[in-house]
Amino acid sequence: MAHYKAADSKREQFRRYLEKSGVLDTLTKVLVALYEEPEKPNSALDFLKHHLGASAPENPDLEALRFEVAEMKEKYEALLEENKELKTKLAKYEPPQDEKHGE
Repeated sequence: MAHYKAADSKREQFRRYLEKSGVLDTLTKVLVALYEEPEKPNSALDFLKHHLGASAPENPDLEALRFEVAEMKEKYEALLEENKELKTKLAKYEPPQDEKHGE
């Protein structure tokens, strides 16, 4: 019986070590992200590798920054499209640039 207690004690020490070092929390977050992913990736392992490699302990705001960058890219694309549409509309009301210089 003493052998089982020693193994349990080692297991408990290892669990506390993982918990204190943030490993359990990080793994949980990545697994939750995978669970909540609407379109499951072809490779769950690649998803885990990518997300674990990206979460550097010195930068806990990395995920928030990635989300912000994605939002900004969407806004940028929408603004480019709007700009294109406005230029097209404006071209209907203004003479071409070459004709202006000739006046």
